[in-house]
Amino acid sequence: QVQLVESGGGLVQPGGSLRLSCAASRSIFSINRMGWYRQAPGKQRELVATITIGGSTNYADSVKGRFTISRDNAKNTVYLQMNSLSPEDTAVYLCNAYVLLRGDYWGQGTQVTVSS
Repeated sequence: QVQLVESGGGLVQPGGSLRLSCAASRSIFSINRMGWYRQAPGKQRELVATITIGGSTNYADSVKGRFTISRDNAKNTVYLQMNSLSPEDTAVYLCNAYVLLRGDYWGQGTQVTVSS
């Protein structure tokens, strides 16, 4: 089992920045891949960014160059730095952990609202 707790969401103006954090209940050394997804009202959940145990990253085209995913193994935490935010980035952001042979685990999500 892996419990995930997200934090860092909030209201930000267009062009602003936020940093999301996802704290895991156990060492992330044993988690093959961690990532961030988002879900806007009336839309399907979509991948934002992932990072593997080896540090390889993957981003949705819509966030490339603006968002950066990173992990701090010592703190069992994954971050999502979001810059140049636009209203289209408004969504609930969910942390995901994928453990080989165990499957996916999800956090409760944190709301990000981009509005003037």
